[in-house]
Amino acid sequence: MSNNFDANMQPSDQSIALFLQENEPDALTDILVEALTEALRILEDDLRAETVH
Repeated sequence: MSNNFDANMQPSDQSIALFLQENEPDALTDILVEALTEALRILEDDLRAETVH
């Protein structure tokens, strides 16, 4: 399983609260989409590694 990720790229609870407070849902959405895309990429890499014989 791949645990490589950049902890600095992970949004903190404080950052998310600030986005919500400032009514910047588009910026928050962009961050969340990027995080989900990265999570899916990691899962796909893991699946490919498991199916190679």
